[in-house]
Amino acid sequence: MRRQIQKLIDDEINPFVAGHGGRIELVDYLDRNVYIQMMGGCQGCAASSATLKQGVERLLREAFNDEIAQIIDVTDHGSGDNPYYTESPF
Repeated sequence: MRRQIQKLIDDEINPFVAGHGGRIELVDYLDRNVYIQMMGGCQGCAASSATLKQGVERLLREAFNDEIAQIIDVTDHGSGDNPYYTESPF
């Protein structure tokens, strides 16, 4: 399952967030929980929660819903040094 999740992140999610200078990294898949870390422009971005819920989580659940309990962002957003949005775009 970990390889399948990583492939989806690499093929579908990362090309999208790369447009904002970001990247999503799969940290772990344990007990049906997916642990991700946001990097680059996504780390500390004011829209990171929207990216997580409307992008990452939506795509992962569409592909692997029965295999996933939670998608957990372990990013230290406070240490982001170049976030794409510093204020919410919404």
